Amino acid sequence: MKQRKSLDQTEEKAKGAGKPQVKQSNRLMQEKSPYLLQHAENPVDWYPWGDAAFEKARSENKPVFLSIGYSTCHWCHVMAHESFEDLEVARLLNDAFISIKVDREERPDLDNIYMRVCQMLTGSGGWPLTILMTPEKKPFFAGTYIPREDSYGRIGMLDLIPRVKELSEVKHSAVLDSAGKFAAALQKTEDSAGGNDLSREILHMAFEELSQRFDEKSGGFSRAPKFPTPHNLYFLLRYWHQSKDKQALHMVEKTLQEMRQGGVYDHIGFGFHRYATDPEWLIPHFEKMLYDQALIAMAYTEAYQATGKKIYAQTVHEILSYVLRAMTSFAGGFYSGEDADSEGKEGKFYVWTEDELRAALRPDEADLIIRLFTVSKEGNFHDEATGQNTGANIFHLTGSFCESAHALKMTEHDLYLRFETVREKLFAIRGQRIHPHKDDKMLTDWNGLMIAALARAAQVFNTPAYADAAKKAASFILNNLHTPDGRLLHRYRDGEAKVAGMADDYAFFVWGLLELYETTFEAEHLITALALQHEMIEHFWDAQAGGFYFTADDAEKLLVRQKEFYDGAVPSGNSIAMLNLLRLARMTGQSTFEDKALGIARAFAESVSRVPSAYTQLLTAVSFARSPSHEIVIAGDPQAEDTKEMITALRRAFIPNKVVVLRPADKRSAAITAIAPYTREHTAIDGRATAYVCRNYACNLPTTSVDKMLELLKVKK
Repeated sequence: MKQRKSLDQTEEKAKGAGKPQVKQSNRLMQEKSPYLLQHAENPVDWYPWGDAAFEKARSENKPVFLSIGYSTCHWCHVMAHESFEDLEVARLLNDAFISIKVDREERPDLDNIYMRVCQMLTGSGGWPLTILMTPEKKPFFAGTYIPREDSYGRIGMLDLIPRVKELSEVKHSAVLDSAGKFAAALQKTEDSAGGNDLSREILHMAFEELSQRFDEKSGGFSRAPKFPTPHNLYFLLRYWHQSKDKQALHMVEKTLQEMRQGGVYDHIGFGFHRYATDPEWLIPHFEKMLYDQALIAMAYTEAYQATGKKIYAQTVHEILSYVLRAMTSFAGGFYSGEDADSEGKEGKFYVWTEDELRAALRPDEADLIIRLFTVSKEGNFHDEATGQNTGANIFHLTGSFCESAHALKMTEHDLYLRFETVREKLFAIRGQRIHPHKDDKMLTDWNGLMIAALARAAQVFNTPAYADAAKKAASFILNNLHTPDGRLLHRYRDGEAKVAGMADDYAFFVWGLLELYETTFEAEHLITALALQHEMIEHFWDAQAGGFYFTADDAEKLLVRQKEFYDGAVPSGNSIAMLNLLRLARMTGQSTFEDKALGIARAFAESVSRVPSAYTQLLTAVSFARSPSHEIVIAGDPQAEDTKEMITALRRAFIPNKVVVLRPADKRSAAITAIAPYTREHTAIDGRATAYVCRNYACNLPTTSVDKMLELLKVKK
């Protein structure tokens, strides 16, 4: 697609001469969102979301043009260059609408509501999201990317805006009536009743659905676009662990291996791109998101526990090295994402031509890379507009390193060493290119996910640096996004913390804190998790129907107050909260947490029963509740070798349905016994590390033997 040049270029300024000039808006200049700042010099008279915009719309009796996107969104850039930087489109928008820009990552509450509107009206969604609505925030039109001019049956901005202006003036009452009816229908979707308890049968149903959707050739559970969806893999690993069904483990391993070999993985700088646009994981949408790195790293960590295969461990280390290198602030918080585009072209930073490789490397090194990654003169990355070959190549493997080594007649170890030397050279060369834009705002919910991933990796791989990074990030959140009254804020950037915390902020950060507790056994992390869980219950819980609302009871009043429970690219806050509540119940002995967890399952049971595989993170929590689970207390000196040996043995094995509490043998026990009074009776026998293993609240005799502990857990040493 041909993109228009931005207005700060001489050629475009010349084109604008003689056209009606539009006053540039500076309203977005005061915002902190990188996405809003990208539009601060548009000729469109943008407002940020707020009372001022809607008061203006009411006073001028104009509809509202709402545009939602995010700073690393490729098609958001395209629409900006084509339309929002164009003087003619801006003139029409400013005449017909009050225009509002929203960063979906900064305001997921707004994005959730209006994305659902788009899906209800059009059957699909995506970003940029375009909503036309009344000054009362009631929508009457929804779409995604809209070109400047009519194209292939898709209406363009130059045609759409005058039509809507005429409609809103000539048939104003009809527009209001339509918007009112749709708002009522949207509210009705939020009033659906819950159902009965979810039984274990729902787990089998989800497994069968995933099996039917599984791509046996390339892994994953769709054709294209193909998203990683790691919570499908969490669920399948637990299903395999309980049922011993080898197909479940096969689906996990096939997917992880194909992802790791595909172009969706950055083989030079590490980390995963957002999704693949093809069925083979070859051609990625090149943006990198923090949440993907966290969730995918967790999947590879658990796969390593389940299988012991080194490639999964290596992938975790590579993902986390990327995050700690490129996505971590000096203060310890994690940035949100990196753009797909650089120099105005998607993927330019990441792709290579054969000539570039031969110029940069020795002949033998170039030959190795060209063969290893199937590089060709024609390239495998096509021009977006014409579909023609560009000569650019997306690095991908056609088989495992073991298979490649065999084909190259060398050992896998030798191939890895040779590749690593060349990779470092290419990484250095790539570093001299113009980098994609980095969205450097820090979000509480996504930071919570990364804290959880780092903490779990620290446990499994015995890597203290990961635990240190997780602790530093948790401290960053508590120091900068935790209010004096105990509430969370959502976004931090450039010294400013803003936006009231939402359900995901609480749920994901509590998850991170629980993992951090089980990594460090520092009681303060569990104490904080408990306090935040109580805040979440107080301000988000639906006392009538169960489940957590996405926004707090004292948050800004929006068109509807939603509950999110669909596990999409990111799991829902309700799904994560359900497992948090179950873990907290088992750790502390407070059964009220378990009651709330089961209330979440009942609240959404009707929807979950219709398509179980759409709620695999929720079903991971259901699996914990409905399958045998273990509560393990280790009593002993945290620094003693026998205590460390017990803890290491627990971490080495894949035991998903467990919680672990450490009761120190000295005065430090006071903090944990205050939280979990039952642990007062759990003491070390004869000064030796002692394991108390319980199964669904029924406890075995304590043991000082690691082997006996693992036997009680039915783990093979």
